[in-house]
Amino acid sequence: MSGEDCDYLFKAVLVGDAAVGKSNLLWRIAGGEFRLDSKPTIGVEFAYRDVKVGGSLVKAQLWDTAGQERFRAITSSYYRGALGALLVYDITRQATFDSATKWLREMRQFGSGEMVIILVGNKSDLQHAREVPAEDGRRLAEQEGLCFMETSALTNSNVEDAFMAMVTRILEATVAQRALDSGPGGGAAPQPDPGRVLLVTDEVSATRKPTCCSG
Repeated sequence: MSGEDCDYLFKAVLVGDAAVGKSNLLWRIAGGEFRLDSKPTIGVEFAYRDVKVGGSLVKAQLWDTAGQERFRAITSSYYRGALGALLVYDITRQATFDSATKWLREMRQFGSGEMVIILVGNKSDLQHAREVPAEDGRRLAEQEGLCFMETSALTNSNVEDAFMAMVTRILEATVAQRALDSGPGGGAAPQPDPGRVLLVTDEVSATRKPTCCSG
């Protein structure tokens, strides 16, 4: 599906500490694969994923940002224009969960305040090595108004659900915004014109917070 064929086109980012599995989540979402020999991301990588939500064709541009501290000044610029984010930590490393609030603060500083953020506890297949209880993830998500899921890029558990939760909430909020912009009284949300591409950027922002997921 080309840009001319989709109804909606938007940017989303994956953020979090190094080695939490962001790249493998990206590859799972974009191509359904897991790479055992994955290397640390340098700067940023991106991929596209086309998906149909209801009657709309959506193209998501997914950016995988480097988690190393020395690249954070570089990656902050990539938040601009993003309407969605997967904020990823590793359930087997408490320090990566502790860093989630710092990443969240950075996203809210450099990105849209209305960004749909899914808090993702990755590597749920490693239950024997768990350091972060799922309840801690749920509690943080509730405190910050985020959606929360635990995933495993290795087994592909909940990866699609996390991605679709983000896409669906962005689409719902965008259509709601278009309804508000259509004139006084609102009314039913207009359906996108066939073949028209809506560039979803900070100029077309979400108008309501996502409800929390569980996983």
